[in-house]
Amino acid sequence: MPTVTPVLAAADLARDFGGVHALRGVSFELRAGELAGLSGPSGSGKTTLLHLLATIDTPTAGGVRLLGREVSRLSRGQRAALRLQHVGLVFADHNLSPALTLAENVELPLALAGRADAAARVRSALERLGVGELAPRFPDQVSSGQRQRAAVARALAGEPAVLLLDEPTAHLDSTAAAALVEEVRALVAERGVAALLASHDPAVLGRCERQLRLRDGQLEADA
Repeated sequence: MPTVTPVLAAADLARDFGGVHALRGVSFELRAGELAGLSGPSGSGKTTLLHLLATIDTPTAGGVRLLGREVSRLSRGQRAALRLQHVGLVFADHNLSPALTLAENVELPLALAGRADAAARVRSALERLGVGELAPRFPDQVSSGQRQRAAVARALAGEPAVLLLDEPTAHLDSTAAAALVEEVRALVAERGVAALLASHDPAVLGRCERQLRLRDGQLEADA
């Protein structure tokens, strides 16, 4: 059987903040079509890890390979271009601009990437996440669950190779959380995305096919 090259790989990742070891020697790989759950107590390094994988932060030691490219060897501009083209990141607080409509929030990274079909991608992404009719509304005019769905739509509209989700269901009830994760699962399988979802919710994590667990900045389990 041929070896499947991972879409995303972390090798001995470490990140220090003023002498505090947020991550210590974390290594794992993600492949296309895989949805992995990331768990661990508060302060275990989950968000730090996601930011390193998303190339918005750089490690103190170790490295990240994205689509076969060693990220640490790239300039800041090259990392930004790689992230814009190939990484979708969903923040726990959705991180939508209050001055933009949902449609404009989804369109912004597409416009920055120079996507000629941005309008069609925006419509498709919002409709797929069940908030198409809310496209002209501003974030403060919709519910927290609808904002989070728009944030996922923004991350997926560019058809990234990697999807990173930081507590995407933190502000949702159990029914809305389950529905959102199932939609993400379907999209990951359909598009062959490599996805990592950080959560404290066992029910959410249980919907992921693989489990990574951090404790004190180290990978405690990978199953």
